[in-house]
Order: sequence, then structure tokens, then C-alpha cells
Amino acid sequence: MYKAEFDKLLQKGCSEHNFILFGESPFFIDRYAEILTNLEDANLLRLYHDEYDFTQAKSHLSQASLFGGTNLLLIKSEKKIPKKELETLFTLSNKGDNRFIYAYYGSDHKSYNNAFKKLEVVSVRFFHPKPNESMAILTQEAKRQGLQIDSYTLNHLLSLHNGHLELALNELEKLAILSLKRITNKDIDALVYGMGEVDLQTFVKQFWQKDDYKEQLETLLESGEDEIRILTSLTAFLHELYLFNSYIRIHGIADAKAILGYVPPRFVVEEKARLAMKFSQENFYKFTNILLHAELTMKSSHCDKRAILYATLLDIYKFL
Repeated sequence: MYKAEFDKLLQKGCSEHNFILFGESPFFIDRYAEILTNLEDANLLRLYHDEYDFTQAKSHLSQASLFGGTNLLLIKSEKKIPKKELETLFTLSNKGDNRFIYAYYGSDHKSYNNAFKKLEVVSVRFFHPKPNESMAILTQEAKRQGLQIDSYTLNHLLSLHNGHLELALNELEKLAILSLKRITNKDIDALVYGMGEVDLQTFVKQFWQKDDYKEQLETLLESGEDEIRILTSLTAFLHELYLFNSYIRIHGIADAKAILGYVPPRFVVEEKARLAMKFSQENFYKFTNILLHAELTMKSSHCDKRAILYATLLDIYKFL
């Protein structure tokens, strides 16, 4: 089923024992996983990503419930759990007062469409929130935080983050700390990452994808962006790609939690994984040396930073 149908099920009072949450939106997967684990007196075991252990999960659902509450198991993972292990866990969950939530962040969505029906599993696929959904969630969160901010300003905040709801919500939490009487567009521009930050990240991505980056670079430089900061941003992004490349070569998958320490939107992970695998280990070594040498030159002598920046970009670009 999809989000709208699942919302109706939750409104009626959801008594089901087993759930698979999957799809394109990590935000909604996280949000509904937390809703489903919000049970009083629950004996909750959370297993995140590489923490999953079948024996431990099975033991948790098999044991006598503490204090008469619910044995609740939440597994979050980008890796697929073997089908037989899932069947065992769903079967155990159906016995007694148990609940098992499998939050799958991987890209193999076909495997879980209407999966495990015979075991009464509720499978829900979540897509990226539509603009109106994002605005509704932001508005609700702003009210909860007690923020005086209108829909126009919320939309401006969302636009600054290219529609990424998670990032906009994080900014609301920061704004709440400031205790401003009323938040305006000027406050957002002054206190939140502005378009310069977005433009820099856009340029960095364009460059490593070997897209036409010249216009974006000129805009950055004309707006006063520092040449050294542009170089360090390129180096930081290259380092992330190297981590993705190395992890995928060793493990065969892109586990964002293990690589970055957090789970970005799925499309971001897939984009970085694809780009990372286009480079050889020799390329990573060569590009890193070029960038670090250019940064050292800029910082250690009186020189034409812009000329060094252009020369560095051309030197790398011919090998991409």
C-alpha cells in the first residue's frame, strides 16, 4: 500500500504485528518507524544497519515479554535481510503480543511490494514528499516549536535546501533556539545556509560529473566566493567519493550509514555511488595531490589565487 492508505489504517487504530517500510523517502520511513514504535511499556530492541543479527532478533521476539508489555523489534537497514530470516521473524511476531518493523532503505523496491501477505505483513512504499506535503509538515512542525513564521517564509526556507524536507526541518530546530518574535525571509537569509552555499555545492557536483561548470564558477567568484574554499569543497566531495568507492569495492553495496555516519536521501546516495565508481584508485590519488598542492600554494605565497584555481581545474578536468 501507499502512504495515504496507511494513514487511514493508522487513524482507525493499527493492531497489525508486522510491517515493512520501504521506498524512495528515508524521511517518511524514519517518521513512520517512530510512530509504530511509540507503544507504552514496550520492550524495544533497535538494530541499525550493520548491527542486525538474526539470532539476537529471533531471541528478542521469542522471549517472555517484560512486565507484560509488547516485545517490539525495529530493524533499519539498507541491506536486504534474507527472505527465510524475515519469514521466521514475522512468524514469531505473530505469536503473542509482539510487533516487528522492518525499515528497508535499499533500492530493491520490487521485493517488498505486497510481500509476505500470508504472514499478514503490512508493506508500505513511501515516495519523496510532494511540495504541498513538505509545506504541511513544515507548518505543523513550526507550530509545535512555537515559531512565528508564515507559509511564504517556510517556502523560502524549503527552496534554499532544494526541497529537501529533512534539512529544512533541521533548520527549524535551530531557529527555535533563537527565540525570535517573528521569522522573516531576511532572518532566513542571514541565519540559514544561503544560496551561495547551495551554488557552491551545485558547482562541485557539476565539476566532478564533468558537466559544464564554467557559468556556475563565474557566478561564485563574482559573488565573492573564496578560491581556497572552492578548492577545499572540491577536495571534501572527492574524499566522500573515495569512501564510497572503497566501501563498494569491499562490501559490494553503498551503505551510507557506514560511510557517512548518517543516511541522506536515497537519490543522493545512488548519485554519489554511481559517480564514485567512475574513478580509479589512481585517479583519486592523482586528483587529491593536485588539489592539496594547489591549496598549499595558495596559502603559502602571495599569488594569483584565481589563476591557480583555473589551472588546477583544467589540470583535473582533462583526466575526468
